[in-house]
Amino acid sequence: MVDRSGGTSLARLGLVEPWAEPTLEKLGWWADENPAPGAEEIMWALARSPDPHLALRTVERLADAAPQWSTIDTELRADIGLRARLFALTGSSTALGDHLVTHPDRWALLADGPDRNDPPPDLARRTANLLRAVGADPDAPLAGAPGGSVATLTGAEAVAALRTAYRDELLGLAAADLAAVGDASLPVMEVDDVACQLADLALAALRACLAVAVAEFDPGPDARFTVIAMGKTGGCELNYVSDVDVVFVAEPADQTATRIASRMMRVAGEACFEVDANLRPEGRQGALVRTLEGHESYYRRWAKTWEFQALLKARPAAGDPQLGQAYLDTVSPMVWKAAERDDFVPDVQAMRRRVEEHVRPDHAERELKLGRGGLRDVEFAVQLLQLVHGRTDEEIRSPSTLTALEALARRGYIGRDDGANLAASYRFLRLLEHRLQLQRMRRTHLLPAEDDVEALRWLARAARLRHDGRRDVVGVLLDEWHRNARRVRRLHEKLFYRPLLESVSRLPADAVRMSAEAATARLAALGWASPEGALNHLRALTSGVSRAAQIQHTLLPVLLEDLADSPDPDRGLLSYRKVSEALAQTPWYLRLLRDEGAVAQRLMRLLGTSLLVPDLLVRAPEVLRLLASPTAGRPDELTRDPADVAASLRTTVGRQLGMTSAVGTARSLRRHELLRVACADLLGLLSVEAVCEALSSVWCAVLAATLDAAVKERSAEGPAPARLAVIGMGRLGGAELGYGSDADVLFVCDPVEGVDDSAAVRWSTQVVESVRRGLGSPSPDPALVVDADLRPEGRQGPLVRTLRSYREYYARWAEVWEAQALLRARPIAGDADLGKRFVELVDPIRYPADGLPAASVTEIRRIKARVDVERLPRGADRSTHTKLGLGGLADVEWTAQLLQLQHAGDLPELRTTSTLEALREAAHAGLLTDDDVAALTAGWTIATRARNAVMLVKGKPGDQLPRSGRELAAVASALGYPPGGDPGVFLDDYRRTTRRSRAVVERVFYGG
Repeated sequence: MVDRSGGTSLARLGLVEPWAEPTLEKLGWWADENPAPGAEEIMWALARSPDPHLALRTVERLADAAPQWSTIDTELRADIGLRARLFALTGSSTALGDHLVTHPDRWALLADGPDRNDPPPDLARRTANLLRAVGADPDAPLAGAPGGSVATLTGAEAVAALRTAYRDELLGLAAADLAAVGDASLPVMEVDDVACQLADLALAALRACLAVAVAEFDPGPDARFTVIAMGKTGGCELNYVSDVDVVFVAEPADQTATRIASRMMRVAGEACFEVDANLRPEGRQGALVRTLEGHESYYRRWAKTWEFQALLKARPAAGDPQLGQAYLDTVSPMVWKAAERDDFVPDVQAMRRRVEEHVRPDHAERELKLGRGGLRDVEFAVQLLQLVHGRTDEEIRSPSTLTALEALARRGYIGRDDGANLAASYRFLRLLEHRLQLQRMRRTHLLPAEDDVEALRWLARAARLRHDGRRDVVGVLLDEWHRNARRVRRLHEKLFYRPLLESVSRLPADAVRMSAEAATARLAALGWASPEGALNHLRALTSGVSRAAQIQHTLLPVLLEDLADSPDPDRGLLSYRKVSEALAQTPWYLRLLRDEGAVAQRLMRLLGTSLLVPDLLVRAPEVLRLLASPTAGRPDELTRDPADVAASLRTTVGRQLGMTSAVGTARSLRRHELLRVACADLLGLLSVEAVCEALSSVWCAVLAATLDAAVKERSAEGPAPARLAVIGMGRLGGAELGYGSDADVLFVCDPVEGVDDSAAVRWSTQVVESVRRGLGSPSPDPALVVDADLRPEGRQGPLVRTLRSYREYYARWAEVWEAQALLRARPIAGDADLGKRFVELVDPIRYPADGLPAASVTEIRRIKARVDVERLPRGADRSTHTKLGLGGLADVEWTAQLLQLQHAGDLPELRTTSTLEALREAAHAGLLTDDDVAALTAGWTIATRARNAVMLVKGKPGDQLPRSGRELAAVASALGYPPGGDPGVFLDDYRRTTRRSRAVVERVFYGG
């Protein structure tokens, strides 16, 4: 390419399209020799445009359309401001470029002119310009007030005139905003100034639209009508393209007032922007216009917290200013009492979740407004802090986000550095938003995709970013976006929690800090039921000058953020303090939380939900390491195979010397495994069947290892006189143990050759008693109760029987309930051959070849009815009792067992100790329909999960679901329901599921 203009090439100027050179020659800006004065300056200004090709095409169209192009060209060569604004504007906005081409005489709005030092247009000047456009008198009272000025233009003529006048104002404002993009020597217009002028322009447009509507629907001489701006318009922080939120107030609020409001919205929508009145009382279903008294009545009786949050930004926009001020005087006192409402905390938590729920997953990393670390995060946080602390401090009540942020920092409610950093990030994000919307004058908050290099380059140049020597302009833009998003993502840490720690720390007397009362108010608003107690915990954790206290000071803002989203932040913080104090001498504990974000986040969820976890954690801290995110190529340690765990446990216990050491090791390993399973369960990593299998497997391994140790210890006295086996019964036999389940077992022995039965039983009983004493002795660990009450003759019968004794007893005395109990029998420890022979002995009893006589069926039903009545605790709710409630565990298990007793003699596939497996096989055999099995399985599953959740939450066994409160919320959260949601949804699901299960039980078990 030929070099011109002092050796500069078009490629260097960013003009690489083949049509660029002839176009420039046509305009007289690119000559082979002797270029006209000012041409070089024009070329460099064009090169600085965000999109030089778009700017050149638009200016070419302008030259063709403008009769006075020669005048414009002359001014461009001499006026640095005109050059900068024209090329920056036409390279940034196709929509405003089109407006300029359509109205070429508007070029003068971009020139400096003789009044270049005048202040920028204010609300009064913009209002006057738009009112004149529709023929209204700008010096008369505003339309909507008695005697107010009305438009002389109406209908389509008014809309057309107003559209042009509004775009003219927008053109001048955007040109001033973009001037520094075109030339760095021109003043930079701060993004908050641009947003405020856009809001003023919107107010001016609303006043002109109202003047048109009043001209078309005369409300009468005494009627009063006002428009209240809400949202970004009310906060003086509007975007280039945004809905304008409003509320209408009229006296009287009759049909004419409604027509005026509707017409005003239509005029604005056709000429300027969409007007959204959905923030009015009752939203879309509510009356469009209300009287002042109607508004007051609604807000006093029915308004939700978010509606008061919206009112933070309310300000009169158009119409009768006295009625608008009366509206503010009425609602403002209610706004500043919103934090005292009973539903404030759940409403706030719901609002926080709603911030991210409206983001499409595929847009989450590109959303400037709603994404994590986006604009809405800052705005929501500032508004929440205003609602909490603005009750007593009027200085922080500004409707503007940035002004309020500055006041919050000045008054000590947030750190000054944090406030400044958040303000800087907010301004940067708003600048990107403005530039994206200017491009085509469309409402958008979505950054270009990272592979769309051209769009990113345009945006970076429009935002005045430049390469920094290491990265090109696209790299700078992406780094700045990610850096600011990350900074805002810790929004709640910075704005909510760090000042709380400063309020309980020892700071210099002149340091700005929150008072104890303000800190208490903030904690209460964020979900703490006992904020005074929470502050005491924070003092205890951060007191002193130790390294641990310093790490806690760094950690706690992050941890408190995660705790606030848990079902019970108070209990979680107390548990965290207990765990921290118990592990104070564990050197890696705090470092792990600091360096592994996943560990800290998961731990707060666990502590804010469960009492069992912290109790176990102080004695098994090594499990904390398992909370780290699994690395590539390595399995998640939280979901280890139960068989591997059992084998490892038996090997480790087998290496111990002496019964005491073996029992201690077994209990310690069981504690570790119980905590691992609990953590995986609460984090949603294990199914209910996997949880039950893991808990049953470790119980079996503990019994087997302890029995081996006891036999080994007795062998010092001589050879064992008997073989001994442990038979699992009940939930242990079915591999369906819960966290609080006892181990139901039978003990069977068989004398070796030459030993009589009495000697064998005596020796075996001593071994068994040693096992039971060791596992059941008092300990900080959860008790391991070995329950043998299902043995023949119950507690009155011998603890251990020989295989022959069991055979004789069952042959002569066995009752139907004992046959039913034997359905769960399976060998779990001891001599495997003896266990196998015991199973062969009881199979004919539990799987009768001729089925179950009618009298026995009646007896089972009678026993079940008696159990339901006698064992259900007084005051229990049968609809939510997991074990004996309607459609719960007992109902489903007895139904499956009745089918096994009746049919397993003929159907070997029914011979299983698992409830769910028995139900599935019953369906395959045609004894149940698939729908029946689905209902029974769902009932058993939800009851089992709920029963486990009660143990996890309360730290002790329980069969009754909590009726309300934080325990119910914690149980629901433990079951995977959204944190902060209505726990009544879980109760409804539980009752509905168990009702369906009960319907099948009544038909199949009771024959109904």
